[in-house]
Amino acid sequence: MNDIRENLRRIAAEQSRDRLVLIGGAATVVWLVLVVLLKLFGASGDADVETSAVSKLLSFAGLVTPLALIWLAVGLGRAIAGLQAEAIELRASLALIGRDDVPQAPAIRHVPAAPAPRAQAQGAQAASGQAGAQAGQQAAPEDEGALALDEYELIAAINFPDGPDDQEAISALRKALADPELARLIRAAQDVVTLLSKRGVYMEELYTREPDAAGWRRFAEGTRGASLQGLTLDVDAQFLDTASDMMRFDEVFRDVAQHFLRRYDKLIGRAAPELDDRLLLAMTYTRSGRAFTLLAQATGMIGNYQPQGEQNA
Repeated sequence: MNDIRENLRRIAAEQSRDRLVLIGGAATVVWLVLVVLLKLFGASGDADVETSAVSKLLSFAGLVTPLALIWLAVGLGRAIAGLQAEAIELRASLALIGRDDVPQAPAIRHVPAAPAPRAQAQGAQAASGQAGAQAGQQAAPEDEGALALDEYELIAAINFPDGPDDQEAISALRKALADPELARLIRAAQDVVTLLSKRGVYMEELYTREPDAAGWRRFAEGTRGASLQGLTLDVDAQFLDTASDMMRFDEVFRDVAQHFLRRYDKLIGRAAPELDDRLLLAMTYTRSGRAFTLLAQATGMIGNYQPQGEQNA
């Protein structure tokens, strides 16, 4: 419910900025119409006074000042609405950190170090060469205007911080939220994890059967169904039944979950060719990854699970 409120506030803040422009435009038109009507139908007054320079200056000031005040108010209102939208985004980000109902999964920093990236390996003949290649590789995204988010930061971001002291994950999360695509994925994952936890499904209680990086690579290439049984979770059937029921009968959860499934599926497709097996598996062990695996299994994307109703049919 809090997430829905935050989304509504965010939408309201964005819409209010557009409404302010419309209101400013309408007020401008009304004022100009009043000026024209006053000019046409108002008392003519003394001709000498009307033709004096001071009178013309005052008339001009009387015409322009209200318009300036109108658009000054519009500008201030839009600035305030922008600050409100940023505050809402920050609250949504911090909600990922301090939430009591989000289970605390194991940290991802225990994943073994990955081999040097392909560009490093090709250009490095010694340790100093590797360091130089790494520095050049890290500088390239900044020169191109891309987001400076490495594989470990991506994994930490989609796992969510373990608490307010998890500064590395908080920093990674902030970087990820600066990317529109990742921000949408993270918000959808947050909603899914939170809604599942309200039904008693916690991410730290979900375990994979065996590490199967090859299976996830086949999934990234488009394989689906029973042939990916090795990717399924080794969990009690009640977790799958709960997720399946929520997908079928909870319209709000279904919309959020389908949005999340599409975006995480797209992320795996992009990331799998670039990650080694350990990092690919680490990505699937995150809170977001376990939520995806549960929903993928409950919907038949992987494995051969059948909902209770279909089993009895």
